[in-house]
Amino acid sequence: MDSVSKAKRSEIMGKVRGKNTSPELHVRKLLHSLGFRYRLHRGDLPGKPDIVFAKKQKIIFVHGCFWHRHEGCSMARFPKSREEFWRKKFEDNKARDARNVCELERQGWSVLIVWECELSDDIALREKLCGFLLDH
Repeated sequence: MDSVSKAKRSEIMGKVRGKNTSPELHVRKLLHSLGFRYRLHRGDLPGKPDIVFAKKQKIIFVHGCFWHRHEGCSMARFPKSREEFWRKKFEDNKARDARNVCELERQGWSVLIVWECELSDDIALREKLCGFLLDH
């Protein structure tokens, strides 16, 4: 049983964004401060990657731990209501993510996933991003 009304749940879910999320904006701001320039949400690539470095053939996805099921992360808790709905939703999300990464790699792209929970440590995040982008 849901703890809020159907209308309220619809309102809450309607506010969930697919792009330009707070975690994504955080990563973009950090990348920009490090001098990196990029393109956003290229619709011609599988999964419409969040951040694209075309010349480097590198892509960054910024994933929310809840929606993309970050293994072992406390932010990836499982809802107590409508368990079957959420199980299918999360399985579909993970399968789609895996297909997109596989297809991008097949096309010659290098892919990095940045998880929402990693944003709390800017030093580690900076090292992860620079390590990925400066690796030739």
